[in-house]
Amino acid sequence: MNKITVSAPGKLMLFGEHAVVYNRPCLVTAVDQRMRATVETLGTLEFQLEAGEVKVTGYKKPLSDLGKGDIPKGAKFVEIAAKNIAEKHPLKSGLRITTSSEFSSEFGFGSSSASTVCVVKALSELLDLQLNNKEIFDLSYKTVLDIQGKGSGFDVAVAVYGGTLYFITGGKVIEPLNIKSLPLIVGYSGVKADTVTLVNKVKESFVNRENRLEEIYDEIAKLVEKARDALIEMDWEKLGELMNENQNYLSELGVSIDKLDNMIKASLTAGAYGAKLSGAGGGDCMIAVSSRDKNQAVADSIRQAGGEVININTNADGVKIEK
Repeated sequence: MNKITVSAPGKLMLFGEHAVVYNRPCLVTAVDQRMRATVETLGTLEFQLEAGEVKVTGYKKPLSDLGKGDIPKGAKFVEIAAKNIAEKHPLKSGLRITTSSEFSSEFGFGSSSASTVCVVKALSELLDLQLNNKEIFDLSYKTVLDIQGKGSGFDVAVAVYGGTLYFITGGKVIEPLNIKSLPLIVGYSGVKADTVTLVNKVKESFVNRENRLEEIYDEIAKLVEKARDALIEMDWEKLGELMNENQNYLSELGVSIDKLDNMIKASLTAGAYGAKLSGAGGGDCMIAVSSRDKNQAVADSIRQAGGEVININTNADGVKIEK
């Protein structure tokens, strides 16, 4: 019986959401709320999964049925990740996987991608496959595409590499940025959003204005390049200005909602340098950056606008084996 526990961070998008689905760059940071997976080998040729945080308990099936039949939503990413590894490296024993999460799957922190990365890393160790980070990324990204049909892979990359990344769709570029700190204030709208639905909604709403959509994505890409420099230089005022510009484009895409707009406006009124939604929009989170002396006022204003301030640290470690 072999057993290993692995953890991977959640993510927070800084700049470039939506555009990153269409071959533009983005900036994303790892957050210190983590997903954990304990993987152990079994004497029976069975696949077992316990994932209480997504209401999957007592789930089991023969190894030969991995990836087949009706898979519960909460089991999909873990099971398809195991299947994708088993196809390349046949399993000689059964598996029991137990996942637990420090962050609510309500927040758009990328729990599916983090759990996928955990499983791939854990199986790489257990089966002595010695997969490097790029190989873990590729297998995990394939898993996400198998399930969702689309996705840029930035959340997979940040779960693997950690830190703060400059990333281009599909992992064409995965560049860790050397930054010491990132003083963000994060507010949750209380509204759960579905990324794939929102990506499709944007596409549909610009069906007769595709040129404008491409222009917006090109402009967002330029902002990402400028924000990368501002991050490295720790120029938070400049970063804030760029956030405001990025938010204007996201509003034009139609993915902001009144609740997020109110939280963003409140934080700017309280003295934040800048604020924007983070992620696909339609709900989920917003982020703000301010001078240290304004942080408390900004956080209070987000709460007054009906948001929940989430205490997280950014620039966290990537996937790792737990002691």
